[in-house]
Amino acid sequence: MSTFQPTVNAAAGLTASATPAAPAVSAKTWIAVIGATLGAFMAVLNIQIVNASLADIQGAIGAGIDDGGWISTSYLVAEIVVIPLSGWLAQVFSIRIYLLTNAILFLLLSAACALAQDLPQMIVLRAVQGFTGGVLIPMAFTLIITLLPRGKQPVGLALFALSATFAPAIGPTIGGYLTENFGWEYIFYVNLVPGAIMVGMLWYALDAKPMKLSLLREGDWAGIITMAIGLSALQTVLEEGNKDDWFGSPFIVKLSVIAAVALAAFLIIELTVKKPLLNLRLLVRPNFGFGMLANFLLGIALYGSVFILPQYLARIQGYNAEQIGMVLAWTGLPQLLLIPLVPRLMQRFDARFIIGVGFVLFAASNFMNIYMTTDYAADQLLWPNIVRAIGQALVMAPLSAVATAGIEPENAGSASGLFNMMRNLGGAVGIALLQTLLTKREQYHSNVLMQSVSVFEQATRTRLEQLTQYFVNHGILDRADAAHRAYVAIGHVVQKQAYILAFSDTFYLLGMALIVALAAVLFLKKPGQTSAGGAH
Repeated sequence: MSTFQPTVNAAAGLTASATPAAPAVSAKTWIAVIGATLGAFMAVLNIQIVNASLADIQGAIGAGIDDGGWISTSYLVAEIVVIPLSGWLAQVFSIRIYLLTNAILFLLLSAACALAQDLPQMIVLRAVQGFTGGVLIPMAFTLIITLLPRGKQPVGLALFALSATFAPAIGPTIGGYLTENFGWEYIFYVNLVPGAIMVGMLWYALDAKPMKLSLLREGDWAGIITMAIGLSALQTVLEEGNKDDWFGSPFIVKLSVIAAVALAAFLIIELTVKKPLLNLRLLVRPNFGFGMLANFLLGIALYGSVFILPQYLARIQGYNAEQIGMVLAWTGLPQLLLIPLVPRLMQRFDARFIIGVGFVLFAASNFMNIYMTTDYAADQLLWPNIVRAIGQALVMAPLSAVATAGIEPENAGSASGLFNMMRNLGGAVGIALLQTLLTKREQYHSNVLMQSVSVFEQATRTRLEQLTQYFVNHGILDRADAAHRAYVAIGHVVQKQAYILAFSDTFYLLGMALIVALAAVLFLKKPGQTSAGGAH
């Protein structure tokens, strides 16, 4: 691998220089990288478009609200388990066979999900699809940091950022449009055409290499088993905890104990065996360790905001899936224009500066939403969403580049698995925190507001009398019944206002998480060669 000086600027590709030029990258290599990142994009998009249409799917297959949540949970559990496994499995089966097999299975299972007849079928199909889709994310990242030279990695990482930040933002828009206009089945069928293109690109571009099945005998099976059990239990706790009243549920308590024991055993195993599944010692490298922390907090804010905005628009403003998607489009579409420009910014500016600006803008977009009112809807969310889009576009590629600077080829699988798993785990933690915070803060604000809404207050008595008269004038003959309805109406007004205040609190939490991420960025070492992209 030839060296690449960080001082090379945008003009270096056009004029001769004493500095050695970056190695040329063949078209075949670019096709492999683009095909892999298209797969990662589809895998992340699939989660969000399904979440946007979950109510319609539940109704179609006869699932209750509580049980229907397993449609998403089963996919996410399988995905988070397979992400850290992918580096090792790619060595065993070869990247070409492993990636192509999972890409084809992902498409077949996507079509099968559209044909599911009941909840058990859907849960099983989604779980298996999660195993295949989860492979596509880290493998794209691995190909970028192993196939591309340092000078070209920012371009590859910008492509990967489309899957990491653009896909979650645009998912509800696509899911809402397809569900409202064509039916929920089409959120699964939409994968087929781009998926066929992805498979064709990978088939052509990935070189055939022999499988190393002997590695199965040498595998860190104790680490694999404890990791799989621990992550599965932890993900389930995070997904189902709020619904089951957290530690008030024996099921959640048992799973939490299992997760704690299994993950503790996993850490001990990985730090003591000769050939660990994941090289956890990478975490003591400052850039990778602090990059992982920033990436975890990015996951909290990225997936948390995609969760909380649709909740607010549906519950407070009464928007349907398509209307919600149109509002969230403004967090996605600007990224499509901005992300391709990020590699050029990385040539001109310190990558840490770009990351910092991105986190500041992303945090600011959340703080812009902490004083919401009943009139706060699509128009008022426009500018916060655009600011959020700019911030997200600036963060992902340079953060990935700085974090993976100096990662050796033999550690690329571990780095990719850890980095991508941590972002997804951050999303699960963020959504769990937001669900709980929303519930608790709504109760708090309701109690505070109800203290002001007292029958001893003249304003309250006047409003009750007005509402009672309103119901009498609209056909309620029994004045006692009309008065009861007036009390209920007042209660609904108070609860709605309490929810608006609670939603404002959730945006404050997301903003603070990003401020902590910004603090982590300050501990990153000066990128040096990383300013030209991640190294390996």
